[in-house]
Amino acid sequence: MPTASSASASMSGASTARSTPSSPARARRGEPFDIDRFFGRQATPTADLPDPAPLLENLARCVVEVLGGARELEQLARWVSEDVYRGILRRSVLAQRARTLSGAPVARPVLRIGSVVVTSPRDGVIEGVVVAHSRRRARAVAIRLEGVDRRWRAVAIHVL
Repeated sequence: MPTASSASASMSGASTARSTPSSPARARRGEPFDIDRFFGRQATPTADLPDPAPLLENLARCVVEVLGGARELEQLARWVSEDVYRGILRRSVLAQRARTLSGAPVARPVLRIGSVVVTSPRDGVIEGVVVAHSRRRARAVAIRLEGVDRRWRAVAIHVL
């Protein structure tokens, strides 16, 4: 029959096993509470995310249409970061000014998506280049996606 001292020793051993920092989500006693650690954006591994190729193609098509004035930028807001949103907004305003000065009408570009190259520099990050062909020229759209909150989010988009 276990004695009180052996029971307390086994219980203290069990409590020390539970209080070890094995779980990164558990706050330790005496440390300040970091709200972003629990409620901020959480990185997601690639295995838990959908195939990025369709998103890369659609984002490339939509960005070219936004720059051409045929699509509203707000339609991309949920898929891009704030910095990317501001950058595309700045470029679309400049493109609209140029169209206004030249008198060119706004027309939806007829695009054919060509090659799509996808690489993964690390887990949860995808970098891709999509070639979009129109009647007059081809454009390369470089996109960096990061897995955040169990979905892909574009953190960099460059249209060449």
